[in-house]
Amino acid sequence: METKLHFIDGQFVPSADGATFEKRSPLDNQPLYNIAKGGKAEIERATRAAREALRGEWGKMPQAKRSEMLHAVADAITRRFDEFVAAEEADTGQPRHVISHAFVPRGAANFKVFADVVKNVPTESFRMDTLDSRGAVNYAVRKPKGVIGVISPWNAPFLLMTWKVAPALACGNTVVVKPSEETPATAMLLGEIMNEVGIPPGVYNVVNGFGPDSAGEYLTRDDNVDAITFTGETGTGAAIMKAAADGIRDVSFELGGKNAGIVFADATFDDAVEGIFRSAFMNTGQVCLGTERVYVERPIFDKFVEALKAKCEAVKYGRPGDAGANYGPLISQEHKTKVMSYYQKAVEEGATVVTGGGVPEMEAALKDGAWVQPTIWTNLPETATVVREEIFGPCCHIRPFDEEDEVITLANANRYGLSTTVWTNDLARAHRVADEIEVGITWINSWFLRDLRTAFGGSKQSGIGREGGVHSLEFYSELRNVCIKL
Repeated sequence: METKLHFIDGQFVPSADGATFEKRSPLDNQPLYNIAKGGKAEIERATRAAREALRGEWGKMPQAKRSEMLHAVADAITRRFDEFVAAEEADTGQPRHVISHAFVPRGAANFKVFADVVKNVPTESFRMDTLDSRGAVNYAVRKPKGVIGVISPWNAPFLLMTWKVAPALACGNTVVVKPSEETPATAMLLGEIMNEVGIPPGVYNVVNGFGPDSAGEYLTRDDNVDAITFTGETGTGAAIMKAAADGIRDVSFELGGKNAGIVFADATFDDAVEGIFRSAFMNTGQVCLGTERVYVERPIFDKFVEALKAKCEAVKYGRPGDAGANYGPLISQEHKTKVMSYYQKAVEEGATVVTGGGVPEMEAALKDGAWVQPTIWTNLPETATVVREEIFGPCCHIRPFDEEDEVITLANANRYGLSTTVWTNDLARAHRVADEIEVGITWINSWFLRDLRTAFGGSKQSGIGREGGVHSLEFYSELRNVCIKL
């Protein structure tokens, strides 16, 4: 099988000790390729290359030229669009329309958006008086933070990796990326793009491997790393934060979520059903912004549950390119085991299983894949495990509510605070509820609708910091003040 190598200092290289590990298809559990397994030696080599690139051509490059090159990266991704789609299909098994209409285009757009943002966001300046009446002028200049450690997840690998890499490079930093061991293909393909458009060696580096006692941990502890950005589970974020304390490195985290969806009786019914279906089951529920807790106003509760059940039971399982296929597998057998354990736990705690709860019947060629059914539960208390803990699978619990204040309390009664989606045609109510929900982003009558200029991040245990637009510049750069006596 092919072995995917590390991308360090502009070259594809194996691990120093020759170690590799196997990637299996989530569709059928068959081997896809081998991956070079990185460790301390590869991380040190990559961070040294990144440091040298920062001191060299990239660090001295005018902002206009750097932005021009990032536009070239986006254009090259678009030219090789089908390759990126195919790579992500193979790694994740998700339907082609999800990858080709959302994930890969957003990956290319990230480079263009941040290449333009960094050119158009002004810094501050102040005129001040002095005792001798001549005065002084202060102005700020934006400088790169340095070498950025990027640890990205497997659920939307290209989109979420470039969401970090693009603004980091736009601000003049260099990066070392540790992609998920489950989905390294598009990160490696981006290395080819970087060489193709002439990004200097060492600016973009990729080291494959695992987390603890592997590439991920060594990256967070490396002295050459000036800041760390991570998307993933909250427990891993806590471990990275402890490592980042040595050396006082900045961190930007998007962590777990147990997001609530709220449907009021005055909502446009069909739109709300479709919206909650997408937010709970798109990407087989493997979306940090997804909805695992649904609260429906009592007058439409029974009708809503039946309508959502019908949509779940109409999904078409299949390979990414199969005609009509709109539902893929989970990412791996390991994750399937985790999700199925929650399905079992829900039954043990007394859930009414409205639909799903098991493994679907699949054709022989796909029966060994990481397939699970979309699942709906009702009749559980808020203290139930599957109502409190993030599952990251295609499932949701639906509960009725009677009053606006009641549902706000229910939505906020969780340690996470990433996102919510609210469905109502009452404009005043929409504003009231959005103001009270303790999350980083509230969607009204929509979900997963993103303007890349706006602040994005989580509240409570769902993250630290904000990215998007100028907020990304605030993390990936530092302002230096210059004071000139007149």
